[in-house]
Amino acid sequence: MAVNRTQFCRTGLATLAAVMVFGSPAQAQEATSSDDIVVTAQRENETQVSRSGSLGALGEKDAMDTPFAVKSYNEALILNQQPLTLGAVLENDPSVRTSLGFGNASEQFVIRGFPLYGEDVAIDGLYGVTPRQLVSPELYDQVQILNGASAFLFGAAPGGSALGGTVNLSPKRAKDKDTNRLTANYLSDRHFGGAFDFGRRFGADNAFGVRINGAGRSGDIAIEDEFRSSVVLGAGIDWRGGRARVSLDLAYQRAKVQHMRPSVTLQSTVTTVPDAPPADLNYGQAWNYTTLRDIFGIFKFEYDLTDSFMFYFSAGARDAAERGSYQSFRLVNATTGAGFVTGSNIPRNDNNEAGQVGVRGKFATGPITHEINLGGSHSRYVNRNAYEFSSSNTAIAPANNLYNPIQVAMPALTALRAGNLADPNPANRTRLSSLFFSDTLGFFDDVVQLTAGLRRQNIYYRSYNITTGVQTSTYNKSATTPVVGLVIRPSQTVSIYANRIEGLVQGPVAPAGTINVGEVFPPYKTVQYEVGGKVALGGFNASMALFQTDRPQTLTVPTTAGNVFTVNGQQRNKGIEFALDGEPVDGLRVIAGLSLTDAKQRRTQGGTTDGKDAIGVPDYTANVNVEWDLGFLPGVTLTGRVMQTGKQKVNLTNTLELPEWTRFDLGARYVLVAGNAPITLRLNVDNIGNRRYWASSLGGYLVQGMPRTFKASATIEF
Repeated sequence: MAVNRTQFCRTGLATLAAVMVFGSPAQAQEATSSDDIVVTAQRENETQVSRSGSLGALGEKDAMDTPFAVKSYNEALILNQQPLTLGAVLENDPSVRTSLGFGNASEQFVIRGFPLYGEDVAIDGLYGVTPRQLVSPELYDQVQILNGASAFLFGAAPGGSALGGTVNLSPKRAKDKDTNRLTANYLSDRHFGGAFDFGRRFGADNAFGVRINGAGRSGDIAIEDEFRSSVVLGAGIDWRGGRARVSLDLAYQRAKVQHMRPSVTLQSTVTTVPDAPPADLNYGQAWNYTTLRDIFGIFKFEYDLTDSFMFYFSAGARDAAERGSYQSFRLVNATTGAGFVTGSNIPRNDNNEAGQVGVRGKFATGPITHEINLGGSHSRYVNRNAYEFSSSNTAIAPANNLYNPIQVAMPALTALRAGNLADPNPANRTRLSSLFFSDTLGFFDDVVQLTAGLRRQNIYYRSYNITTGVQTSTYNKSATTPVVGLVIRPSQTVSIYANRIEGLVQGPVAPAGTINVGEVFPPYKTVQYEVGGKVALGGFNASMALFQTDRPQTLTVPTTAGNVFTVNGQQRNKGIEFALDGEPVDGLRVIAGLSLTDAKQRRTQGGTTDGKDAIGVPDYTANVNVEWDLGFLPGVTLTGRVMQTGKQKVNLTNTLELPEWTRFDLGARYVLVAGNAPITLRLNVDNIGNRRYWASSLGGYLVQGMPRTFKASATIEF
């Protein structure tokens, strides 16, 4: 489905103009109640963090009663910050940074120093349903982050990550108050769009609910000549009776990225990190594009068996297609910027299904309370792909320059080819099955809560020759992943906790773009230890956590023959996190935090890099987000954010290192009234200093930070 840029531009400008005309400040003065409308709208627009979220098998939990670090960012934050992708939402968290997948337009996230791939982001507690490359955040009511391993809570992640943290998306549902919202938005350089969001409840006691929302945007972003477009449509239908609750969430997402600025791979001969090019320079090729289409949904049923026990069931599915011509830039000389371009074509289709069922309940045995969880999950994933690559031989590949890029013809994709490019065959099939049980015991009126649980998981994996269809390898492995967590509540406002929990992932598969593409590695487990404390004082929250996690080390190593994907040794991440959010003074809201991480290599082959820092893990990350409602200017809110990221190693031997970087964002909101309808005007500027910097070296390649970006939007609620 092609997206018409001109149509989007005209629609976005027309909607924005209409909102501005009908929402003039002069009209806002006509109604005596306009001041109350402004105050109410301004409060509803507040960027909020809630210390609660889904903990998978344990259900929705308040952070004060759980031995884990969990928080949620609400839809007001998504609306106010106007993020283009999920990564722009997650960068509000000081423990999270965003990188790109190798060679394509996919986001991957760094949590506690470990990667989280897009396919390992959950929706409503289910893996495999979320679009795996880019996620449009407009469809979701909350973005929930659990810091730490989660194999017991959510099960094994199908993509082989989620060892340092898990992200769970909560779909939008109809609220008791009607939702009527229209938004027009603009993103520099020439990116326009609009969104709608409508919600209603019907029937006796508002039992039936319908929420329909969608968004479309298209145009060039702040990177020179990089074009992005997306169309999303979501529908949430739910019914709540006396004891039963049923919901169905369906969604469609289509995204396109054209002339993307690629990541930069350093050839083995490069001995220094190159200076970052100008912030908006595009060293990509115009023939580089990605199109992503996803259709997905979840059905959910809950029934209260008694006042204390609940039965639940959910099932979801996703059908996806990815097409594109991809490009990588390989640097040969860090001083001059000399390098060369490679190309690839990797069509892919995914068909995933996932489900879980269980019983959750509470009871007491004498003075001890129990909250038990008993259930199981099963998921199936089929990945179909094919590929063809151009040569990475410097004598053949088209020459280019990082600082003075030129457009070249797409190189011949004849160096490596496999599969049916027109109709890809299955590359692998995965089945993940598990049974779990836990009991949270409460002592002394739940002042002390001890959680103990087990999940028995089975990973059944088969890979195939994508040209002949013949099965080439298989493994069928089972493992038990326990969890032990302790919470002590000395008062209603203080919580002290500790946990031991494991991570379990299916073995990684060498990705396209590596010379050992398709090689399957065995499954592995990780172990996490964590202690921490939380304080909740009214609307103000603070927390601290110390953690340690061990996991096998995976990376892509550049060689003269090409990139080799390896599992070599162990990575141990130790760190401490501080986070706070709330409203210390009426009208002044803060979201802030600091994460210090020490990530070391251990047990490497021959001990050659033991004790060296792990690749792509900043030694610290820090964020401060501030919102200030100007009491002397009703309806006006000023916003600001500072993001700071420490040094990152680029290679195993630590001879290459990215410098630390700091980014400043500024913004403002203004609420006015037209015909008793509040209108919110927003203007944000990200990277206001237009600083050039390398944002990430995760995976051993360089990803440049975004240039100065202007964002504007107007929202009317009626």
